[in-house]
Amino acid sequence: MELNYSSDKAIVFKDVSLQIPVNNLSKRSLAKSFIRSAAGGSLGSSRNKTYVNALKDINIVIKSGDRLGILGHNGSGKSTFLRLASNIYTPTSGCIYRNVKVHPMINKSFPTPPDLSGYEAAKGAFLLLKYSLNGFEEYISDVVEFSGIGDFIHLPVKTYSEGMCSRLLFSILTSITHECLAIDEGFGAGDQGFYQRATKRLDSFINHSGTLLLASHSESLLTRFCKRGIVITKGNIVFDGDIMQAIEFYHESRNSIT
Repeated sequence: MELNYSSDKAIVFKDVSLQIPVNNLSKRSLAKSFIRSAAGGSLGSSRNKTYVNALKDINIVIKSGDRLGILGHNGSGKSTFLRLASNIYTPTSGCIYRNVKVHPMINKSFPTPPDLSGYEAAKGAFLLLKYSLNGFEEYISDVVEFSGIGDFIHLPVKTYSEGMCSRLLFSILTSITHECLAIDEGFGAGDQGFYQRATKRLDSFINHSGTLLLASHSESLLTRFCKRGIVITKGNIVFDGDIMQAIEFYHESRNSIT
């Protein structure tokens, strides 16, 4: 099904659902684990198969230039929503229209194996975005300088400390501007000594993007960068509106559960 929407719409979800099959677990044992975690979508079954309804019947229009904050309990579907928007996941049903290339900042991992060097990891990330090495030398200089990693850039990533990995990954991801960002706040920004510079860099990086999707529990981040907010509960969008009203709705719904 082809969707025809005007160019002012960056991303459109039309009746989108995602079911994730679960193997080697009985429905009963899986249900118990869901009750313990008190999070996630609902369970379903069909022809002796068990699956999780990760997202259900999502309909939303994200316009170009929207700054959308995404709220919800852990496991409610926030990261799944970002992965669908970024074309990492394919919906089980429904359609997603994208008029922009969505750049995901979701995983805390490099695009290359850990046996390769930081330099090669940066090159891999650059190629994935640009499809060529034009401009790579300027890019890698910025990555090395901002991360403070120095000559370690030529050593295997597996030899890095956790702080070095976080600083390098953050620098790799934020050294190129993008027309649309999908960010999970948990991607990290490195150690405390790096945090202040990283925060300023993130401000500039986000403000230079055209459209933003930000999943976060941090009210300060959401109110700082977003104007609009949605609340996802058990795979459903239950609120869509002003970011302050979305935060208030989220707190009220959370209090009604506890």
